[in-house]
Amino acid sequence: GNLEGDQNVAVMFANQGLYNGFLAAGLIWGLIIGFNPIGYMVQLFFVICVVIAAIFGGFTSNKSIFVKQGLPAILALVALLSMM
Repeated sequence: GNLEGDQNVAVMFANQGLYNGFLAAGLIWGLIIGFNPIGYMVQLFFVICVVIAAIFGGFTSNKSIFVKQGLPAILALVALLSMM
């Protein structure tokens, strides 16, 4: 294979992993804060970020990303909104 191309793909996957780690950390942070207005807003913000990332990924990369990443996030968003 193309060594430079392989390295570029490895960097892209590392960046995606880091990005997903930050999203997960934000969601965990929201849960640690608890179910109060601040914790709720933190959870809502990060779930919406995941939904947007899934929509973007579905359009730009692979349509299955929308189902795999977006569906759980949309369900979490609906659950959060039902708690208002």
